[in-house]
Parts: sequence; C-alpha cells; structure tokens
Amino acid sequence: MCYKGYFKYLLVALLLFTAVTAVNAQNTIVTGFVTDAATKQPLSYVTVSFPGTTTGINTDSKGRYTLSTSNRSYTKLQVSFVGYKTSIIDITPGKEQTVNVKLQPDNTELDAVLIRRGKKKKYSNKDNPAVELIRKVIANKEKNRPEAYNYVEYKGYERLNFSFINVSENFSDKKFFRRYKFLLDNRDTTTVPGKNLLPVYLNEKVYQYYYSKNPERKKTTVLGEKGVNFGSFLDSEGIGVYFKHLYQNVDIYANSTVLVTNEFLSPISDAAPSSYKFFITDTIVVDNNKVVELSFTPRNTNDQLFEGSIYITLDGNYAVQKADLTINRKINLNWVKSMHIMLDFARNTDGRYYLSRSNTMADFGMSKNKKGGLFGQRLATFNNYVTNVPRPDTTYQGTQEITSDAVKHRSDDFWAQQRQDTLTGPQSKVYANIDSLGRMKSFRRTVDIASLFLFGYKQIGPFDLGPANAFYSFNPVEGFRLRVGGRTNVEFSKRVLLEGYTAYGFKDQRWKYFLSGTFSLNNSSIFRFPQHYIKVGVQRDTRIPGQELLFLREDNFLLSFKRGNNDKYLYNDNYRIDYLKEFSNHFSIGVGLRKWTQEPAGSLYFDNSINGLANRVHDLTTSEATLTLRYAPHEEFYQGKVYRKSFINKYPIITLNYTKGFKNVFRGEYDYNDISLNIYKHVFMKKLGEADIWIDGGNTFGQVPYPLLTIHRANQTFAYDPISYNLMNFLEFVSDHYASINVDQHFKGLLFNRIPLLKKLKWREVASVKSLWGGIRDENNPDLHPSLYEFPKESNGAPITYALGSKPYVEGSVGIENIFKVLRVDLVRRFNYLDHANIADWGIRTRIQFIF
Repeated sequence: MCYKGYFKYLLVALLLFTAVTAVNAQNTIVTGFVTDAATKQPLSYVTVSFPGTTTGINTDSKGRYTLSTSNRSYTKLQVSFVGYKTSIIDITPGKEQTVNVKLQPDNTELDAVLIRRGKKKKYSNKDNPAVELIRKVIANKEKNRPEAYNYVEYKGYERLNFSFINVSENFSDKKFFRRYKFLLDNRDTTTVPGKNLLPVYLNEKVYQYYYSKNPERKKTTVLGEKGVNFGSFLDSEGIGVYFKHLYQNVDIYANSTVLVTNEFLSPISDAAPSSYKFFITDTIVVDNNKVVELSFTPRNTNDQLFEGSIYITLDGNYAVQKADLTINRKINLNWVKSMHIMLDFARNTDGRYYLSRSNTMADFGMSKNKKGGLFGQRLATFNNYVTNVPRPDTTYQGTQEITSDAVKHRSDDFWAQQRQDTLTGPQSKVYANIDSLGRMKSFRRTVDIASLFLFGYKQIGPFDLGPANAFYSFNPVEGFRLRVGGRTNVEFSKRVLLEGYTAYGFKDQRWKYFLSGTFSLNNSSIFRFPQHYIKVGVQRDTRIPGQELLFLREDNFLLSFKRGNNDKYLYNDNYRIDYLKEFSNHFSIGVGLRKWTQEPAGSLYFDNSINGLANRVHDLTTSEATLTLRYAPHEEFYQGKVYRKSFINKYPIITLNYTKGFKNVFRGEYDYNDISLNIYKHVFMKKLGEADIWIDGGNTFGQVPYPLLTIHRANQTFAYDPISYNLMNFLEFVSDHYASINVDQHFKGLLFNRIPLLKKLKWREVASVKSLWGGIRDENNPDLHPSLYEFPKESNGAPITYALGSKPYVEGSVGIENIFKVLRVDLVRRFNYLDHANIADWGIRTRIQFIF
C-alpha cells in the first residue's frame, strides 16, 4: 500500500476520533459507587442528582450509578439518602469521570428515629416519616384523580412501536439479506442509549376524550389512526391489539395495574405500606413548589411489585408530580428482561396535577442475559386539558369509542399537525419500509412458509389451505382419516368468508364434509369487532358425545391418542343458519335455527322398548331454535381470521343460552326447552397469584332421550383441559339439571420462589378443583320410561352412562407450570364415583402454554 493510502486511512481515523471526542465533550457523564463510610457496604436506592434540578437517578442493588447530561452548567453532584449526611461533590462539566462516594451516617435524631453509626436500623413503618407521607398520599388519592372533576376533556396521542435489539450490522451485507438492506440499515441509536434498535412496527392514534361524572359517562372520539401494514399475510390490526394489551395504561392512583398479563400493586395502593419499603431520598423545588422524592422497594423481592421513586407535592394535595417505576428483576416473569415506566404530571390552572406523559419501555427476550431481543415502547401524551366545562349531552352519549375507516386514511399534513411527539428519523421510515417489505415476493414467500408451520394454513391466492394438523388423524370408528380443506381470505373478500373441508375414513368407508358461508351485514370486515353477520352451513361428520375441548379441534392429530375405550361416536348431520349482532359495549345477541340428526357409530346404540318389545333406533332428528346472550364488559381480544383469543381482565364474561326444540317441524321428534348459564371470571389475588373460575348451571325441560340431555364435558386425551373433567370418561354422566364450579389456581411461584433451585428454574405451582352437581328427574329416567333410549352399556352389561347421585363428582389436581417456560404438568386425582367400570383414579396430564 502506498503512503497516500496510509495517509488517507490515518486522516479518516483522525476525523472519527475528533468527531467522537467532540460528541463526548458535549456530555457530562458521571459513574461510580455509593457506599457506607463506616461499614464499606454498598447503598441501594441512594439519590444521585445535579443540585436544584430534577435530573437524577437511584443507585442499583450494588450501589452503582451512571448519570449524564448535555447541560454544561452543572458543576456539582448531590448524593443523598435518609439517615446519611447529604454529600455535594464538584465535577468537571463536559467530561466522563468516575466519582465514588462514601456517605457518612447522620448521628442526629431525625423525626424521633435515632440513627447510630455503623449499625443499620431495622426498617419499620412505625414513626417512619416516609410511611407517614405515603399514607397522606393514599388518603388524598381520590381527589387527585381526573374523575374528581364533574367534567374532564383532553386530547390524547398514543404511539406504540417495536424494534429488534442489536441486530448485527453485517446482516445487510449477507447475500440472503441484501434485498432487505433498506430495512436493516434503518437503525435507531438515540431512543435508548447503548442499544441499536431496528424498528419494525409502529402504530399511532390521536383522539379526543370526554368524561362526565353524574351520570358517569366516557367517550373517546378517534381523530386519526395510522399503523404499519404487513399485507394480507399478517394480521396487522390483530397484532396491534395484542401489543396494546401488553402495554396497558398505568394508572398510578389505581390500586393495581396489569402489565404483560400480570398484576402489579401500585406504590400508592391502599396496601402499599405493607408491601413496600419507603425512603425519603430528596427534597427539590419544581416550578416554585416543594416536591419530596420518595423512593421505594419491595419488602419481598419475590413479589410482583415495582421499585423506583415517586415525587410528591407538599402543597396540601399530596399529589404525584412524577413517577419512575421499574419491574423488580428478581420476580418470576417470562420473556421480559426489563421494563421501565415514566409518568410525568403537569400542573393545571387550579393547581391540581394531571398526567401529561406516560412512557413505558420494555425489553423482551428468551433470556435476560442475552443482548438481542425485542424492544417495545408505548408513549402517550395528553394536552388541551379542560376541567368542569360541561358540553351538550350528545357529546357524552353513544358508544365509548367512535372510530371509522376515514380516520385511518389521514394525510401526512394531518399527522404533522396533530402528532404531539416527534418521530425519530428511523421511526418515520417504518411505514414506507414495511409497505415495501409487504410487496416483496421473497418476503411474502417466507411468511407464507412460516404461516404453514405456525398456524397450519398455506395461502394460495384468495384461498388458505389447511389446517395442516388435521390433514391426518385416526380413531376407532373411522380408522385412518384423511382430510383436506380451507377457507377464503381477505384477497377474496373482506365481507364474505367461505370455508369447508372433505374427509374420508378408511375403516367406516364414509365421506364427511363441511361447507359454510359467512356474510357481513355491516361495512367493516367480517373479522373485526363489532361483528354483525349471518352464517349458513351444512356439516356431516363424526363427534364424540361430551368432548368439548377448550383449545384444540376434535380432528387434531394429537387428539388421536386417547386413554381407555373411546369407540362410542355419533355421525352428526347439521343444517343451520346463525345470526350474530355485537354491540360496542360488548353485549351480543346470537340467534340460530338448526336441523340436527344424530346417528350412533362404533359401539354406541340408541335402544328403547315399545310395547315391551326391544327396538333399535337408527337416528334421532331434532329441529331447534337457539338464542345466545353474551356480555363481556371491557373485553379485549386478538381477532384471528376464524377465531378469537380473549385477554384476561378483572371483569366477568356472562353467557346465557336458550334452546327450543320443535316436534313435527322438519322431522323434529321432540318438544323441549333447554337453558344454561355460564359465568367466567379471572381473579387477581395479589400475593396468592391468579385464578380462573367457571360457574355453570343448566336445566332441560321436557321428556327427551339422553342424547338431548347435558352430556358433561369429559376428556380422555392426555392433554390437561381447564374446563373439562380430565378423569371422567366420555358419556359417563348425563343430567337434565346441573350446576358446577371449576377453579384453576395459579400461585405464580408463591412457594417455589422460596426454594433456591426451584426459584432458579422459575417453576410455578398450580392447583385445580372441579365439582359437578346434577341429576335426572323421573320423567327422563329410561328405567321408568322404557320408550326413552336406555343408557349405553358394555357388551357384558356393565353400565357406561350414569346419572349423578346425591353427591357431586369431584376431581382435583396439583401441578407445575412454566417448565421450560411453556410446559404444564398436572397430577390429577378423582375423588368419588370410583366404583364405575374402566375409570382412572389418577392421571398425569400436560399442556403447552405461552405465559409471561
């Protein structure tokens, strides 16, 4: 290489060095450790700040801190902690420097608490000024909430973005990724110092919010919404709903908040003094008002609590002026490496404070030690805050959130004016980049293959072929079963969904089929809430009476494996029309008409006695009208193309079903009425974890054979199912009246977190109990009425089907979940009716689940 070449590289290196030095010279960066001068032990949660400002940070569990600023007028560092003398240290502006601080214990009496040198006083709530302050904050919570006003309105802006973390810069140079260089080189290095972010998802919303106290009404009018579009291959809107659920609004004044599906107790909740330790760490002046910095940490690091600091006003309102919250890293939480929530409050004209900015940032990844992963941020800002100004009643009436397709097509000028927080350069390119990505054939092909493996469907133009896990299965009646089918997608139509399949059993040598068409009756997609559609379908297929699993299709290949004898099937012929209308308050009405023919298959039979003579019935036909009323207040869910997944919240889901059978209508053989009520509720139990509770009850009015009674949910697979009885045999119990309660308890590591090995494995305890009461009235007892179908029996005459007696059926389980983060294993025990033939007293059941 010639000297000119050396000189060129030397010049470039010199310029880079000069540039880096110039950048660093603009910032003051101070790092170090804070320790007790007497014991030499590190001090946690010590406040390190620049005096007279709100720029500061708390030391971590090892007493370490890093504080930086671009303001070169800061020449001093202040280190303060309750029970120690405040230390003021000179620093050099514009340089990176190390400052280790040894705090001297304060030997003076502070608010009747004596601090002795070299001896750490045990933390206590009694006579603790920090606890006295937090109790005043708790006492004044209600008046500091926006709902304390008779009327409130403001304009809000929300932004949700996700990025890959520290993606190698060499990726775009590799042959396979060169075509994606425009995306891979769009990196953000400013949002989070020290992290290289590659933005891939962005959603923004601007809205106007109105609140009326008496009567209480809330209304949100969406002014504009904009999000990335991955095309028809990925459900962009559904992904957005799921991401928003992970980042729910953090209300510091509420007793708790739910983040990543877990409940966290607020540091100013009513129970905060018994769950947190509080320390007065600083007093500062903000806008001529004195504010106390109150730091807090969990009493028990295993509990799902926050740590950080809140700033409390001393103007008599004891309002929160600022909050800095992090999730305790020691808790048993999957996939989340860290989470940081920053809340800023602005002073209103009446002197009260309102939330002006909420910023939640989180790192997601397989392991907390790996540098890669996914970074998510939810930013919300609020301005134009107006209180106690009434509007016309029409302002507050109607649905709680009003939106339309028009708001999703706002111009760039609209967003430039309405966006309350400026996008970074890389963020501003996300919309165009993802749009370009969605049009690339190579990307569409990759997503298509991934969709087949993850979701079981292969897109072929306007048609999705699948699901793949049902192409092949087997059972005792059909033998080997082959199936092929699919559904149309949005490329075919957003308002019309056609789906169907055909299947063939090589043992029974019968064809099965299904065909349906769903037609949207509103102007939005059939897949979007609120749904309003009519559905017409016809189906002929096999079914196991009493099998109603919560998560899997009946013809899923994995369900081919069952315990015990399970050769009692039905051939079902269904012709039906269904109508569904959902309302914005999450109340829905479903009406249906059905002609249903049941033909016994395998070893199942329909036998009765007519005039004392045995009779075998070929099939049973009924004509029914159904009504379903469902109410799920504040429900949120991920809406897939043919299914929904509801997200847990604190509100119940109530479903009422009514069925009327008509005799002599379309060959219907019986008149009857059937009514059932189901209530589901997810209960957050703080330190005890969470519980899923199902309460069921029903009654059948009229004399009908056992296939029209309630055949209770049984499960003879090896998968654990929360709503079925996992040690009950198919067709074992039938009832014309029943009540049940199922409780599935998740203790979230309540005990295991106290055992070192199990805590490291992050296993969690689970338990369940299921109780079922029921019976059959004399009118439906085939022993008293031989014209009814007799209960099925084994070939040797041993009974298979029973009515419940005076005692309930009870089973329970204990187990471990979160094995390898995805596996749950339960040991299930059946407690009674143990004299029934071919039943299992004990069993081990497993389930794959993805939980935080």
